[in-house]
Amino acid sequence: MWQNFFMALLLDRHDTALAAVRALGVDALALAALDDTALLQLARLSGQLSRLVGANAAVIAGEIERRSARSLGGAGLAQAAGFRTPQELVRTLTGSTKAEASQAVAVGRITTGHDPRPWLASVGAAVRAGSLSPASARAIAAGLAGTAVPDAELGGAAAQLVEEAADLDADRLFARARQLRDELDEAGIANREAALRERRSLRFHRRPDGMSHLSWDLDPETAAHISDLYDRATSPRRGGPRFTDASPDGPDAARIADDPRSTDQLASDVFADLLRAGADADSSQLLGSGAPAVRVIVAATALASGTGHGRIEGQTEPVSIETVERLACAGATTAIRVDSTGQPLDLGREQRLYTRQQRIALAVRDGGCRWPGCERPPSWTEAHHVKHWQRDRGSTDIANGVLLCRHHHLLVHNNRWKIEKRGSQLWLIPPEKDGQALPMRDPSVLGMLSA
Repeated sequence: MWQNFFMALLLDRHDTALAAVRALGVDALALAALDDTALLQLARLSGQLSRLVGANAAVIAGEIERRSARSLGGAGLAQAAGFRTPQELVRTLTGSTKAEASQAVAVGRITTGHDPRPWLASVGAAVRAGSLSPASARAIAAGLAGTAVPDAELGGAAAQLVEEAADLDADRLFARARQLRDELDEAGIANREAALRERRSLRFHRRPDGMSHLSWDLDPETAAHISDLYDRATSPRRGGPRFTDASPDGPDAARIADDPRSTDQLASDVFADLLRAGADADSSQLLGSGAPAVRVIVAATALASGTGHGRIEGQTEPVSIETVERLACAGATTAIRVDSTGQPLDLGREQRLYTRQQRIALAVRDGGCRWPGCERPPSWTEAHHVKHWQRDRGSTDIANGVLLCRHHHLLVHNNRWKIEKRGSQLWLIPPEKDGQALPMRDPSVLGMLSA
């Protein structure tokens, strides 16, 4: 009976609160009529309201997670409702993003006392009281993490940060928490520095629209070097030049400030030029010798006539004949010899592995992995004998070669797929149990050059 009473009471309170918030409305004209003092006071009140609503949502999310514990299996609340995790259930119920739902559950864990870090007790109490926002709670928890300091000391630091949070936004509170952590555990700074360095990474992504994206996570030391270079390239656009060997009003500053490129474009071009110059000057084995190798594919007739277009190997979009000519002028060109039928570089059975020159020819012809739907560029592929070298006595000729990325190359051999040539087209023949034959992707580059 008491359970039903409290359930009705809570639901009634939430309905009343929701109606009150709805009654506030969002009247832009009314806001425009306020003076500055009233507007700022309204912003503060809105922040308090947001903290209370966020705390309430976090506590509910924490209880949902408690009732969805893994130990309960399919009887847990989330799985019983048809969701894999409590985060997915919260996201669906609240209409929030995946990240927002995960954050709500994490703060809910703190507010309900189910977080395995007892030193966060004061943080949970402050969120429940509405004096600390969920964002600030996450900032304290994350800022003090990663240390072996005893729970009692961490609890004291957390309580201190709860008091200081009244004058700090979540970002500054996180920085303050990190400062306190390092004061408490100065001996652990070297280990945390090494851990950050271990997380460094650089990833290269190709996009369907022809652009590419570089994602670079920098450890603090590397970031300091890169940041300095970035500042040198763009500072006249972002608050004034910072030249050490020239006047701030000198010609270099004026040249950068007046450059028609956007700041982002300028930074991109500067870093690309730095990489090209560094690679060209490299005398070690880090990058091999010479500048970056960019292979341009173009029909001989187009190059001779100055009309048409070409392709940069590994890229999806064509380039103009003017760009082809400029790249050919700046770097070396490689001619691919062909026989009387137009098939390049046949080696017969004199050797088993395809040579570098043959790989270039295959890249020109195939444009990347030929597996249906695969978009791996030539640099990610391996040359496969259509008629196997050993089993079928196949030759190491271009006509008998096809480019496959490593994943699909392994799939062909390990799962016993076969490749057959039917006229001018290659077909994938799956193991008997896997269904019908599939036509392999047509060579992309030569067809696009002639289009």
